[in-house]
Amino acid sequence: MRHVPDTERRSRLGRRHALAPAHRVDSVAGATRAMTVLHATEPATVYLSCWARVREVSVATIDRALYDDRDVVKQLAMRRTLFVFPRELLPAAWGSASARVAETELRRMAKDVEKAGVDTDGQAWVHRSREAVRAAIAEHPDGLTALEVRALLPDVAVTYDVTSGSVWNHSRILTHLGLTHDLVRGLNTQHWRVSRPRWTLMEDWLGVVPPASPAAEGYAELVRRWLHSFGPGTETDLVWWLGSTKSAVRAALSDVGAVQVGLDGGETGWLLPEDVEPLTGDDEPWVALLPVLDPTVMGWKQRDFYLGSRAGELFDRNGNAGTTAWVDGRVVGCWTQGETGEVRVHLLEEVEDGPRRALQVEADRLTRWLDGQRVGTVYPSPAMKSHRELPVPAAAPRAAPTEGSDAP
Repeated sequence: MRHVPDTERRSRLGRRHALAPAHRVDSVAGATRAMTVLHATEPATVYLSCWARVREVSVATIDRALYDDRDVVKQLAMRRTLFVFPRELLPAAWGSASARVAETELRRMAKDVEKAGVDTDGQAWVHRSREAVRAAIAEHPDGLTALEVRALLPDVAVTYDVTSGSVWNHSRILTHLGLTHDLVRGLNTQHWRVSRPRWTLMEDWLGVVPPASPAAEGYAELVRRWLHSFGPGTETDLVWWLGSTKSAVRAALSDVGAVQVGLDGGETGWLLPEDVEPLTGDDEPWVALLPVLDPTVMGWKQRDFYLGSRAGELFDRNGNAGTTAWVDGRVVGCWTQGETGEVRVHLLEEVEDGPRRALQVEADRLTRWLDGQRVGTVYPSPAMKSHRELPVPAAAPRAAPTEGSDAP
């Protein structure tokens, strides 16, 4: 069994994730495929993740890929998290990860509806509400916002408090229709740092909607893509990333013919059979500044090979990653913005002069790209909070976010 040391894993990270300058890509779709999917829980993450990986990119370029060309599409999937998918990968998620979450959400909604006294048959109420919302949106080819759905369907948009905080049922119905790929988050009615989509029928958005893959095929394709982007990784990593079961992961690893390799620390990792040979060629030094919830930071559960002992400083208590600063495949700090929008790097360890200067060059490049716009977050890490420069909403985030919690 071949051994893959942490140094090689970090080298793979720079190449496969399009972070090392020589390996950056030319399109938003290319950046998305490099990562398998992009995190989209916070809308700004998509834009900043692309900025870090695409050679020449603007907000308008990313908007065009999302809303005009539609070769990348938002989809709720693994771990009830919102991602941007390459269009061709959607059927795999629809039949596997999204379907799994949809089943859980249906049971949860039905139980809450009954507990709140809305209806004695919760599942029947959810299905009637789904049909009502879908029919309303079908009459509006450009889609409807959640507020417009709420105004049109007061019988669906009931509110109740059976868990933690008031819940608007129409929002949950919209989310469920997205999981079952009846609807999609379409045109954004706000600027790129805030998501207020017009919910749209999937067939109106894509034109032709391909069938969902059978569950086993879908999981196998997601695992194949993940191994190319993130491998070698462990079974534990994959179970967490997919939000699935060990049996589903083991079946998918078998279906793609994955090969075992040894990892530092004694763990067993997996690679695709065509990807077992060591990397060739020398790596140029590289640095990167990545946003909150970037997929490179969030790709594994077992993260020591790039985080060391810094997880407590760089992740919030629910497992959501803040901003990160990287040197040659290792996280060495975070970044925030000053009052006028300038990007500032904050190191958590000693860094040599060369990488330190390179990080400052990246900070200056990002400052110019943002052009005075400040990016807020509800997931600041302890390291970010210690500097108090990035704007944080006055209201504290929920202990368990309603969508996109990434706690291991």
